[in-house]
Amino acid sequence: MNRALLLFALVFLTACTFRGNLARIPDGATTSILRPVYFATNRGFDHLPFGGDRRTGLIFGEAVVSIPAAHEAGKIEWPRGTPDPEKHFLLAGTDVYDTDRSFLRKINAELAKRPRGEREVSLFIHGFNSRFADGLYRMAQIGHDLDLPGIAVQYSWPSAGHPLGYVYDRDSALFARDDLERLITLLSRSNAENVIVVAHSLGSLVTMEALRQMRLRGKSLSGIDGVVLMSPDIDQQLFKTQVEKIGTLPQPFVVFTSENDRALGLAERITGQRGRVGRLSDVSELSEYDITFIDVTAFRDGDPLNHFAIANSPALLQILGRVQDFDTAFSRDRSTRAGLLPGTVITVQNATRIILQPITGSGSPAAGP
Repeated sequence: MNRALLLFALVFLTACTFRGNLARIPDGATTSILRPVYFATNRGFDHLPFGGDRRTGLIFGEAVVSIPAAHEAGKIEWPRGTPDPEKHFLLAGTDVYDTDRSFLRKINAELAKRPRGEREVSLFIHGFNSRFADGLYRMAQIGHDLDLPGIAVQYSWPSAGHPLGYVYDRDSALFARDDLERLITLLSRSNAENVIVVAHSLGSLVTMEALRQMRLRGKSLSGIDGVVLMSPDIDQQLFKTQVEKIGTLPQPFVVFTSENDRALGLAERITGQRGRVGRLSDVSELSEYDITFIDVTAFRDGDPLNHFAIANSPALLQILGRVQDFDTAFSRDRSTRAGLLPGTVITVQNATRIILQPITGSGSPAAGP
């Protein structure tokens, strides 16, 4: 495929996924479902909505997201036309903190309000072609759909938020690793009982680079209680060098893959490098590492790119919400796998790869790709 045709295909595939913009709840309107999302960003501009330009240093804040009562699991109901809290994701309030110390005090104050066992921080790092609003609403959606008991934090690095901005975004991912390291270090010093890092797409590159840097600087990763990489847009050879430099990985360390991820297929064509980690079917070269690969090829997310099935599928959301239990059960006793996820056939191919398939109405696994 030549470059012109490739660019046309990329625009065509993303043109049908218009997402909408941030909008506030109209004056006088009320809502019953509110989900606070804390954020740290090095995007340009000093106020919402933050843009795609890069800035030196982090801005910390909080956004309270209003979720419509009619919300469907796996979806973001974007505001189009007149904002309606009964139909759309909307902003109910925002705040910005002067310093990282103010941010940490706020996080600790919120953790203190929760009972022991629910003082968890989930840190989400978005992927390619993501605006500030995309990561914010996605974190609110995942938190609501999984009924996460702890605190949600978004790291919003300066993606251009444009389908033709892939090269810019890859450079921004490297630009953003220092500030992610700073944020992880800050959250590790909080009073959280667990800090879970969840990254998507190019956000996985930002994450792996930050973890690698922390190890090279002699920092401990003991403050991280789990890492989840969804559809990681990382070259396999690069990934191996990152893992080797990191050494002992935080556990559980889970990677979701799909051979039907068309966005990663396009990334392979753009870069001329095959073997993105999020599309691997053969993980034998990575089997020496303490990583659990979960293959969700059999699931579709309704998007032509099929790049975020884990967050768009209600069934897969259950897995994301039980990653620690899921991983522990497999390492302890494979015979327990039958009841781990109702409605899903689970096949352990080897020590590191788990294949998931939805059960059809006939009671059989869905057909493969």
